[in-house]
Amino acid sequence: MTVELAHKAFGEDRLGREPAVVVLHGLFGSSRNWTAIAKRLSERRPVYALDLRNHGASPWSAEMGYEDMASDVAAFVEGQSLGPIVLIGHSMGGKTAMATALGRPDLIAQLIVVDIAPVDYTPDLRAYTQAMLAVDLASASTRSDVDAELQGAVPDPGIRAFLLQNIAAEDGAFTWRINLPVIDRELERLSRFPPALGGSQYAGPTAFISGGQSDYVQPSHHDAIRDVFPSAAFEAIPGAGHWVHAEAPELFIQSVERHLDVQTQRLG
Repeated sequence: MTVELAHKAFGEDRLGREPAVVVLHGLFGSSRNWTAIAKRLSERRPVYALDLRNHGASPWSAEMGYEDMASDVAAFVEGQSLGPIVLIGHSMGGKTAMATALGRPDLIAQLIVVDIAPVDYTPDLRAYTQAMLAVDLASASTRSDVDAELQGAVPDPGIRAFLLQNIAAEDGAFTWRINLPVIDRELERLSRFPPALGGSQYAGPTAFISGGQSDYVQPSHHDAIRDVFPSAAFEAIPGAGHWVHAEAPELFIQSVERHLDVQTQRLG
């Protein structure tokens, strides 16, 4: 069953001028992480930043495969009557975007995938989910208390700050906004690209934007990518790691705008 996704909308007064942009965050993220980028992109076109299931303000579900999340995205696009869209996805959101384009190419005018490839990865984030599940939220009185409990398993303060964005305060107590038990259970499946999509292709314009310091998209992946996305173009942002849009926002926006402009010129 599909989940009705929460979203943030920017520049809706520009609907109809250019294809709407829909943005999908990565694992442990939410639409809030994309607010600054979405506002910039919305100067010329409408932008919708979604919360994927089990994240942000969207409902929780026991199922979390990429086909499930792609169905949620397709239902959102159809429900909003957006027509063919530009779909941008980062990491887990990038695989969801790819699955959406492969399953519903009629809804996608252009695909932009950020620092992920349609390949299988090692499920190496369980240390994060296990550390978050182990936090005694009932005894935490401040976010600093939660941060201190995470420090042993997550020594990088930047990553801890990112994970702590998923803390919510309700009735004087802390809770997690994300469905940690399901995410932890589904990590191995999320690390893979859905085998059911093998043999499918999306022939529309596609860009893979990666971090120059990230190892998620390697030159050795390019042939596998072109097998699925034959029109794929590749660009690496110098100095950026996996969170390209957060680490090099100006260069990232410039890259996205270039790819959008190329497609606009083609349509013109």
